[in-house]
Amino acid sequence: MENKTFKDVIKNHLDGRARTDELFAKSYAKENKNLDECCSYIMGEARKRGNAVAMTDEEVFGMAIHYYDEDDIKVSKMPTGTRASISTFQPVELTEEEKKAAREAAIKRLVEEQYASLRKKTSRARKGATEVQQMSLF
Repeated sequence: MENKTFKDVIKNHLDGRARTDELFAKSYAKENKNLDECCSYIMGEARKRGNAVAMTDEEVFGMAIHYYDEDDIKVSKMPTGTRASISTFQPVELTEEEKKAAREAAIKRLVEEQYASLRKKTSRARKGATEVQQMSLF
């Protein structure tokens, strides 16, 4: 597999989209838009979501298309050294033992979460029951 940069992947997608979508091709050809700024826009939007962000291809490509479609987009300047990494998801086949262990761990975690939730509810109920209201005579 060829190692492509973030910018290359975005450009290839946008080029393909422009070939098949005449309306987008017009937006893609706008003189006030460029690929570097498009990538900066995507990175800025990702940064708004947090420091370590994972996004699907569809989300990233959607942001790229949005950048070219909209004329009044504000692009945040990224700090020097900000990088994007591209990874491809490849499904892994689990053995029956691994599936069983994962299922048991998930059930255990769910039981613990539900138990903690119930404990919080009962402690709140106790607090409310112990408070005594003083009536006013005036």
